[in-house]
Amino acid sequence: MKIALINENSQAAKNSLIEASLKKVVTPMGHEVFNYGMYSAEDKAQLTYVQAGLLTAILINSGAADFVITGCGTGEGAMLAANIYPNVLCGHVVDPSDAYMFAQINDGNAISMPFAKGFGWGAELNLEYIFEKLFAGESGQGYPKERVIPEQRNKKILDEVKKVTHVDMMTILKNIDQTFLKETVSGEKFQELFFANCKCEEIAEYIKTVLK
Repeated sequence: MKIALINENSQAAKNSLIEASLKKVVTPMGHEVFNYGMYSAEDKAQLTYVQAGLLTAILINSGAADFVITGCGTGEGAMLAANIYPNVLCGHVVDPSDAYMFAQINDGNAISMPFAKGFGWGAELNLEYIFEKLFAGESGQGYPKERVIPEQRNKKILDEVKKVTHVDMMTILKNIDQTFLKETVSGEKFQELFFANCKCEEIAEYIKTVLK
């Protein structure tokens, strides 16, 4: 699995800590981590939580990432920003039980975490425990186990509803403010990471024109 990490500007200073905790847990599982920044508060390319949501959608819809870890001060804004896009199902995760139940009940492809609120002593331990529960085994298996059939049915219904309530990603990319889009994909390592992993030629070609 390709797991992307995205930090918005208010919490960029914690990027290296989050990346280290994530890699410590998921690398032994055979997953790859791709850090899209921000890497520090002084990065030339600044990402807001709204842009973190758009970047999440670009990575998921292009196949450049299978799962996205993002967040903001409370985790609420980045979650809301991610969920406005097609094919993105982002949960708000504060603790390991949130992570486990989101994976097993909702079977999503992104989480948003609070990187300021409650982020104190032992924060790296909470991150590690969250990532352990999030990626422990196959997701979508239900919790509690006797609820697996209705939960899997509801997940399929939700996916179908999102297809009706969202336009496709290419339509969004073409109609969204192009300056906003360019700022979103102008991160220090974006081109290096994205174009090597993108599986959608149409999205890749359009992003190239935006970056010119």
